[in-house]
Amino acid sequence: MTAPHVSLTDPTHSSFLPPPDPVRSPVTGWTRAHWEALADRLLDGLLPYASRGLAQYRLPGRPGHAGSWSDGLEGYARSFLLAACRIAGSGGRVPPELIERYAAGLAAGTDPEGAERWPPIADRAQPMVEAASIAIALHETRPWIWDRLDDAVRQRVAAWLGGFVGARANDSNWRLFQVVTEEFLASVGAPHSRAEIDGGLARLEDWYRGDGWYTDGDGRKFDYYNGWALHLYPILWARIAGPRADASLTEVHRARLRAFLSTHQYFFGSDGAPVHQGRSLTYRYATAAPLWAGALADATPLPPGRTRRLASGALKHFTERGVPDERGLLTLGWYRPFLPVTQRYSGPASPYWASKAFLGLLLPAGHPVWTAPEEPGPVDTADAYLALPAPGWLLHSTAADGIVRLVNHGSDRLPPPPAEAEDSPHYAKFAYSSATAPDTPADGPATGPDSHLALLTADGTEVSGRGRIHPLGAEGRRAASWHLALLPGSDQGHRIETTSVVHGPWEIRVHRVEGPPGAVVREGGWALADDSGPLTEAAGPGWALARREADGLTSAVVALHGWEEPGADGLSHGAVAQVRGANAYGEYSATPCLRLTGHPGRPHLLVTLVVLSADPVRPCDPEVLRARAGTRVTAAGAVVVRFPDGTEEAVPAEAGSG
Repeated sequence: MTAPHVSLTDPTHSSFLPPPDPVRSPVTGWTRAHWEALADRLLDGLLPYASRGLAQYRLPGRPGHAGSWSDGLEGYARSFLLAACRIAGSGGRVPPELIERYAAGLAAGTDPEGAERWPPIADRAQPMVEAASIAIALHETRPWIWDRLDDAVRQRVAAWLGGFVGARANDSNWRLFQVVTEEFLASVGAPHSRAEIDGGLARLEDWYRGDGWYTDGDGRKFDYYNGWALHLYPILWARIAGPRADASLTEVHRARLRAFLSTHQYFFGSDGAPVHQGRSLTYRYATAAPLWAGALADATPLPPGRTRRLASGALKHFTERGVPDERGLLTLGWYRPFLPVTQRYSGPASPYWASKAFLGLLLPAGHPVWTAPEEPGPVDTADAYLALPAPGWLLHSTAADGIVRLVNHGSDRLPPPPAEAEDSPHYAKFAYSSATAPDTPADGPATGPDSHLALLTADGTEVSGRGRIHPLGAEGRRAASWHLALLPGSDQGHRIETTSVVHGPWEIRVHRVEGPPGAVVREGGWALADDSGPLTEAAGPGWALARREADGLTSAVVALHGWEEPGADGLSHGAVAQVRGANAYGEYSATPCLRLTGHPGRPHLLVTLVVLSADPVRPCDPEVLRARAGTRVTAAGAVVVRFPDGTEEAVPAEAGSG
């Protein structure tokens, strides 16, 4: 599938690329030469924004919360990582000015009296993040940059990086920034703390939840940081440490990465799009970084041709959709600039963490990941189902339309109690996918109707969030959780327990909903988005639908049980919520919704069929779906759900059992 709002043939976005190679890369057409060409395009695009001494890159856009001084360092550090992959990957056979450019930046940035000096590394300050990129880049380019620097510059660089020694990092993936930076200092004989290195690696153990999954700090913080940080930095640390690394510990890290990649491969749609979930999504194709880390460390279960197919697919997906832009810049957004997909720490150069996607260039051109024929990814060949108990997720993908869907019953990115249970649209939804994004309005409720079940006040002006997610298990094709729905202005929470069962493109949600008498209950399906204009919408008794005509992608919700109007014989009428400027996938977005206009005030059972599909063989006619799908409740309180193709599954009365 492709996003119809972007031309895939616009020469301004692809003229710098070599021709595709359909023999070596029959799926994407991309080879190592494409990666090198894109890296060069990104590096060249930064030059107009370089400071005179080349120590800072002041890019256009909204400043990050650390300010423009730190943003300039960020531009240098993150692009240096990209340059390092390009320099080291070619054995230094790059234009000399690229090497000279980053060497000059080191000299100017670490001059404590210079006009372009970098902000110092201090407790929990943004330069900690950037120092790690500089340390990794210096290690990988050591023969061409570090070893050729003047002694005075080397001493200044070591002194600036040495600000990490004794400093306090955020208790999250930031601990690993300290690990890699101080390990680099150790590798060049500079002052460092072995206790801080060991302590950061030990802290990582506290966050491991099994099956290749870490939480990013205490709590249930599962997202792409598991791959592009918590797995990646231990691998890069081992490359820096060399024989100093504990062999048994590095083997643990490699085994965990191998386990993670066995599931990470399922997160990419057939068009290369990664599932749109979590924070820092403006890093985009950094989602490919752990794929290359597995190859670098010989810690991957994937065939070499599949590694390249997945990584190249992600890179190609964004390149075909205007990333980088016509200036050669990565902007704050997903495709086009879109600030709601960012966080307050995101500055104009933040997207250049995407440089991690180019770590594969560190592998020689003759490595099998570059020479083996591409192999299809999991979504390319068959429907797939994957339960991930550690994060509380359920993946289901369909080969006919190439869409991957993530059902979320476990990741809320909240610190442990008593921290306030705030909502985030990138964590609070029931579902995310490779073909959609959650509505993220710049103002208004944090949680819109899409992929959410909420209590509303009778006038519809106040909406409950999902808040803290309490997982009840993920196994087979089923996952469950509960949360307390809290209406604004009320201190009384109402328990909503939800079990999701998936089959093909369908998800059936079984909700056991508590609520105050008369409250409105609303459930939304997937938010579809497009730039070309308002989407097609339709609604009727017990159903609603939104469709993108360009590719037929359809989002629908169908009432299966409990959505009858109070005191009436018929079903409540569905509706479609349309908004503008709230979705990373397009200017116009639409979400099909169901409403129950009066909660009975006692626990109430609701069952909904939720569909996201572009499968031409399994059309999404809601009335046909409603006629074929169904629900029955047993005497014991179990709910037996029937999918439109006749497949049945029983959901026990207690969601965590069975």
